[in-house]
Amino acid sequence: MNIFLYVLDTLADWEIAYLTAEINTGRYFKKNISPVKIVKVGNNMSGIKTFGGMEIFPDIDVDHIDLHNGDLILLPGADTWLNGNNHKIIDKISENLSNKDITIAAICGATTALADHGMLDTLNHTSNDLEFLKMFCKNYKGEKYYENKPATIDGNLITASGLAPLEFTYEVLKKLNIMETDTLNAWYQLYTTREPRYFYDLMRSLEV
Repeated sequence: MNIFLYVLDTLADWEIAYLTAEINTGRYFKKNISPVKIVKVGNNMSGIKTFGGMEIFPDIDVDHIDLHNGDLILLPGADTWLNGNNHKIIDKISENLSNKDITIAAICGATTALADHGMLDTLNHTSNDLEFLKMFCKNYKGEKYYENKPATIDGNLITASGLAPLEFTYEVLKKLNIMETDTLNAWYQLYTTREPRYFYDLMRSLEV
């Protein structure tokens, strides 16, 4: 399984940090699960700078994405989604949005790109706010499908508010089915409540 992480200037580091850390380490994965690889994808092979000032270099460009069943395209938030430079990844998403074997996960600013290209007009979705989408996306017509929730799933599409990186991570990990249910629930409760008992629940879940 591959996680194709699209990297672009002003990428919001924190919005995907929980997710990339768990995928990269695999520390809480199910036993004997197939390897999961994060592949950094750029519009081209030039390096980008995140909001946090970190420089990231792509492993491949969009033209070389080779999708297989079970793969995921991960779209982080950024202030540069609507600057006209991301049409190739938007085309790739449009081609695969109806493919139920490929998951599309978008958070914060990435949802504006989907909304502005009509991809949220008939699917349940969320974002930073309904008025946020209407403000930035002149082509958006999906108001009746908007859900005022931290994260929303409709088929193979996962969308989330930029204020909900934990909920986003939870829904993506749940969709990928790479953690046992008890493990994932304990992990989520630990980070959302900060109660020590969930750490011990998490450790016990790994002993099964």
